[in-house]
Amino acid sequence: MTRSKGCVAFICVQNAGRSQMAAAYAERKVDEEGLPIEVISGGTDPADSVHNVVVEAMTEEGFDLSGCEPRTVDPGELKNCDYVITMGCSATGVCPATWDGTDRDWDLDDPAESEIEEVREIRDDVRDRVRSLLDEIMEKLIKEQ
Repeated sequence: MTRSKGCVAFICVQNAGRSQMAAAYAERKVDEEGLPIEVISGGTDPADSVHNVVVEAMTEEGFDLSGCEPRTVDPGELKNCDYVITMGCSATGVCPATWDGTDRDWDLDDPAESEIEEVREIRDDVRDRVRSLLDEIMEKLIKEQ
């Protein structure tokens, strides 16, 4: 099967920290490099807003997450995703029963109650993982052509 576009979803319970950071990094790389990858972000029980400390840490990287709203992920929107990445927050059972992609749990600390120094470490880890994942997705797409 030849596909022209990949898909990755970053899922967390609240969609207010780690998954927001991952989506921001992924969307930036997709936009800057013109990658044919769709990025989805959502939660199983979304918070009212992105955590302030996450907004602060991401502002340091040139992102404005202050207007981002956590959202519920619908398992149906994941059916065409190659990868569903959970953040270590028990977002199990989110993938559709007929889904045959790859799911991974990154087991990242929750930044919600963390000091800014800890959130920076989480942010930097997320950034590096996103870069590697997108490279992996692109390699897969190239091989399928």
